[in-house]
Amino acid sequence: MPTATFDPNKPALKLGLDVHLEFIMAVAQKDHASAQAPRKFSRAQLVEQVRKWVAEGWQVFCVQESCGFGFVLPHELGAAGAQSFLITPIALNGKRKTDQLDARALCLRRARWLDGNRDELAPIRIPTEAEQRNREGTRRRKFSGRHIRPLANRGHGQGAEYCQVPLPSRWWGPRNWLKLATVDPWILNVLAKLRELIVALEAQLADLETELVARVQGQERPKGLGEITLVTLDGEVCDRARFNNRKAMGSYTGCCPGEHTSAGKRRMGSIDRMGNGRVRCLLVEAVWRFLLWQPQWKAALKMKVRLADGVAMRKKTVVALARQLAVDLWRWRTGRATLADLGWVAA
Repeated sequence: MPTATFDPNKPALKLGLDVHLEFIMAVAQKDHASAQAPRKFSRAQLVEQVRKWVAEGWQVFCVQESCGFGFVLPHELGAAGAQSFLITPIALNGKRKTDQLDARALCLRRARWLDGNRDELAPIRIPTEAEQRNREGTRRRKFSGRHIRPLANRGHGQGAEYCQVPLPSRWWGPRNWLKLATVDPWILNVLAKLRELIVALEAQLADLETELVARVQGQERPKGLGEITLVTLDGEVCDRARFNNRKAMGSYTGCCPGEHTSAGKRRMGSIDRMGNGRVRCLLVEAVWRFLLWQPQWKAALKMKVRLADGVAMRKKTVVALARQLAVDLWRWRTGRATLADLGWVAA
């Protein structure tokens, strides 16, 4: 969890920010005085104002909700001398919501957090610019891949609608495309435009995959864990050293079971899905491969009976193993264990 470096001998200024693309609504509180009236800033104006406060001797502590604007503002505020927090979006004022009220509520929560009430905020880690760019490559690959199938299906649909001709599976491929020479010229021209888009996307995907594979080329990895999967997991997690123990790593996956315990009765429910969804999907897929290629995986051997107890139980066990796989990968990538310690065979 991010921490704040607080010097009790210096005055503190807490800043709650409600961020929009066009403007930022800010509410400031100096030490333990009342919160000031809301003020509207542009991003450049806010950064400059924070720089002035820091020059005057204030410790500036900012907080904002995470949104679709990335981490530009937290990075700029950090460069200006502030300590910036990013939290998951929460309901701040019940049924009343305005920019001014949200900024004020964030400011007061930040003040109580600094006073020692750690339940007021749930800060999330702000990745570095290099970590963001590493992660963007794998996300762009996924984004580009999702657009090929709709374009291909459009071609199949137009072939059926205008020619009543079933197109081959990869109709845009070099060999299959030559087979379509007898199709009506008009529909062939339409398909040619779709083919240009698909071929361009596939070329981008090939370049991206070459770039991604180069990051882990030559590194030792367990059999069943492909290079693309490994580099994607590394990019999403960013820095495994930030997790201090196995529970923190397991919680990040969102594969922890829900729980309802009261009056001595305990009931476990479905997973909470409160972690990184991309990591969770990759881990579940990897577990199915590990069950095939890593028969001596120690975690799977412990659940051997459950894996053989019907389809439903097998699926639940795979999700549990996904959480354990995240922990094992954390131990391996941070040097706490070797492949042999985990019962893995190298690729």
